[in-house]
Amino acid sequence: MLAVVRETLEGGRRALALAAVCTLLFLTFLDNTIVAVALGDIQENTHAGVQSLQWIVNAYALVFASMMLVAGAFGDRFGHRKVMLTGAAVFAGGSVLCALAGSAGVLIGGRAVMGLGAAASEPATLAMLRFLYPGQRERARATGAWAAVCGLALALGPVIGGLIVGVADWHWIFWFNLLFGVAAFTLGARLLPESVVAGARKIDVVGAVLGAAALSTAVFGVIDGETAGFDAGYVLALFCLSAVLAVLFGWRQRRAVDPLLPLRYLRMPTFVASNVVSFASYFGTFAVFFCCALYLHVVVERSGLQIAADFLPMTVAMIAASVVSGRWVARRGPRRPIVTGCALFTIGLLLTDRVLGPHVSYVPLAGSLALAGVGIGVIVVPTTFAAVDAVPIERAGMASSAVNTSREIGAVAGTAILGAIVNATLVSHLNDQLDTLGLSTLKGLLIPEVLHGGAALTTGSGGAAAQATTPLAKHLLQAVYDAFYSGLHVCLLLSALIVAIAGVLSMRATNPARQPGEQVSVGAV
Repeated sequence: MLAVVRETLEGGRRALALAAVCTLLFLTFLDNTIVAVALGDIQENTHAGVQSLQWIVNAYALVFASMMLVAGAFGDRFGHRKVMLTGAAVFAGGSVLCALAGSAGVLIGGRAVMGLGAAASEPATLAMLRFLYPGQRERARATGAWAAVCGLALALGPVIGGLIVGVADWHWIFWFNLLFGVAAFTLGARLLPESVVAGARKIDVVGAVLGAAALSTAVFGVIDGETAGFDAGYVLALFCLSAVLAVLFGWRQRRAVDPLLPLRYLRMPTFVASNVVSFASYFGTFAVFFCCALYLHVVVERSGLQIAADFLPMTVAMIAASVVSGRWVARRGPRRPIVTGCALFTIGLLLTDRVLGPHVSYVPLAGSLALAGVGIGVIVVPTTFAAVDAVPIERAGMASSAVNTSREIGAVAGTAILGAIVNATLVSHLNDQLDTLGLSTLKGLLIPEVLHGGAALTTGSGGAAAQATTPLAKHLLQAVYDAFYSGLHVCLLLSALIVAIAGVLSMRATNPARQPGEQVSVGAV
């Protein structure tokens, strides 16, 4: 099969096309993290509990992850430009819904719509690089620019969100998304060529439904299990249903004429390792962006602007590391950058765990976050490059969708599992404290209020600690804060372990460096 770009782009035109791709990419990646620093303000305004706050993050990431494989297939069949621009328009529509939201439920719905638009846009940005830059060396450098924009967007999310919340309120985050979405759509429509693949495959709708349903039921089970208990009947039923749907998805992909994810690619160590590392890196990233940002706001009582300043060194580190990593991959291949990035990210997570506490100094926190940012920035380029480079060009959309889906599943699993750990720790500590104080009869009132209404975590002028006027109130509030820190400690250690394991796997599974220009071997594919 032959890939065709309707317009031949050279020199400046190709650079402009890359800029348009990166603008659309920035839009979708930014929204993974821009809401993180606004969660405290959203909680105050909507009275959302921890579970609702998780869904405000997860609704975007879950729909994003669930729909990317089918979006990549649509791009391979109908043209990546068409699908990309359609996604940008849907994203902008979801931004309007969020900006006008007056309740957590409407906000969650709007975030889901935004996730659908992002799912259509993001895989096409990566697949387009395969068409714009057919040479391996130049494509590695372009992938470095792509990854630098990913790092820029991820790291600038808390910074931009903090600035917006600092000067206005959380609604303006979504008005910002709308304006940026319109700009990205306009640039893409004017500058990007269309890509068409001769003999493109049909869309496996059944496989798309089964895959999305398997992922959704698993995430619902994790999040509902936090409050209902993981031994609750309907939670166990959700996990069982998810397992059955996952098996059916695999069965469908094995027998479908044009599967969304041909299972033969899962026999390619490089492709598999790239997806595993992508999952692990985003799992760890959201331990920082979700748990740490919320902890800094609630317990340390940092303002949105202060949290933005905390994350600024991480922003710079991620961008610089992504650019350097692209050149490194072009020279030496993906293995060493992946292993090095995982090692640096692991150390950064462990150091962040050491420096966090009720009273956090700026320099140690900024340094540990910057090291984590270097690790993330180094990881993104080689995992992205290796996954797309491992498959034939007509499967570029599938490969980009797979690696991006792995990232988003990592984000969903990170917020869901890590949120479950925080909630479980809160319940355990509060139970112990109430028993110690002889207030066991208050368990049925106080603990649901903390988990669902967020009253004990609410901050206002002067912070919650300042508003707790009685010794008993201060004692209970401190118990909540201690529980939050204990949960965060477990989250960061677990994330570090997962990233480290992924690094070891990639060391064994990733292909050695190929010489630039060497043809990709696809074996049995």
